[in-house]
Amino acid sequence: MKYYSTRDKTNTASLKEAVIQGLATDKGLYMPERFPVLSRKEMEKIKLSNLAETGLIISQKLFGEDIPEAELTRIVKDALDFDTPLKQVDDNIYSLELFYGPTLAFKDVGARFMARLLQYFTHGESELVHVLVATSGDTGSAVANAFLGMEGIKVHVLYPSGQVSPLQEKQFSTLGKNITALEVDGSFDDCQALVKAAFSDNSLRGKINLTSANSINLARFLPQSFYYFRGWSQVNTDKLVMAVPSGNYGNLTAGLIAREMGLPVHTFLAASNANDVVPEYLETGVYKPRASVSTIANAMDVGAPSNFERVLDIFNNDHSRLTSHIKGYSYSDDQIRTCIGEVFRNTGYILDPHGATGYKASKEFLNDNPDYTSIFFETAHPAKFSEVVNEEIGQEVAFPERLEAFSSREKVSVLMPKDYAWFKEYLFKQ
Repeated sequence: MKYYSTRDKTNTASLKEAVIQGLATDKGLYMPERFPVLSRKEMEKIKLSNLAETGLIISQKLFGEDIPEAELTRIVKDALDFDTPLKQVDDNIYSLELFYGPTLAFKDVGARFMARLLQYFTHGESELVHVLVATSGDTGSAVANAFLGMEGIKVHVLYPSGQVSPLQEKQFSTLGKNITALEVDGSFDDCQALVKAAFSDNSLRGKINLTSANSINLARFLPQSFYYFRGWSQVNTDKLVMAVPSGNYGNLTAGLIAREMGLPVHTFLAASNANDVVPEYLETGVYKPRASVSTIANAMDVGAPSNFERVLDIFNNDHSRLTSHIKGYSYSDDQIRTCIGEVFRNTGYILDPHGATGYKASKEFLNDNPDYTSIFFETAHPAKFSEVVNEEIGQEVAFPERLEAFSSREKVSVLMPKDYAWFKEYLFKQ
């Protein structure tokens, strides 16, 4: 299959080229030239499958033309050695728990798949591959742990100083080996801008083999479509909506592609924190990116979401079509805190701040559409945000052993300004 740039559909690349390049040569994002549709037989098989089995069915449709079946099977089974169970929280509201991977966040799915796909494409090559990733929280830990120890690959994690939780920071700043944590004096948007500037710099790319592990890389976001199908397979309804905590919009884009492939979802609920650029666009038709603000749902602290370019591409920039399939919601820190406490007291279920936005969007939609069922995404284990969660539920959330192991390690990071010249010089020295 070929992949085209969102900025010029005649600018195409092979899967290998798209994965290694990350960003298209014209600074656009790569998209599949077509969306293969699952057969009724394949959909019935998915209803009886776990995450890895579901992932193999879908990846064969997406990547089977470019990767031998045996290799694709190995990649999927190695990457997805965990499941994503569905838990009922309220009447017609379910939580799809996406935190059973190694770093207890949904990004383990895409990061682990991408790491193995990139290793497959670069195996045996002599040139070192530098993976750049900007993170506002869970992306950095998922990518760092996915690539940890892989030969021929070095990962550089850029993150905003003081704007990720201490535990999230330790998940990528304590690993060593081929992982370097770059602590940027700025926001997530500054980190993302530095990564994009590096990919746009021909004088740098001519000397260093760069790729991105952010969701601008199609190998990161396309596998996220797997758990949309996995969630659907665990409910029995023909009136389904899915509420997606949304920051950089790679997750929602994966859902839209899943629907193009046959997933029967009526509406997607884009749930945001105070960074409400996309909900505002959905309401007004005017897209106004702006500087992000810090919130307790920090993984969604994005003021200029990269993947919204893909969302617009899917709907051919047709605002009326887009708003007929996506509803936008945004919530303040106070509303998120209140939701965590109320849901725990009423149901016993513990939300993380990101999942809380999905629950609230679900509740709001179902108030007007009571005959629907909603699945919201619980994108990270609540213990990763224990400072907030403990206060709202009035007790300490149970701490998984994998998180305890990170908490005792010593952070090691490289402090840097939000200055591209500095970053470029740093990369040259690598």
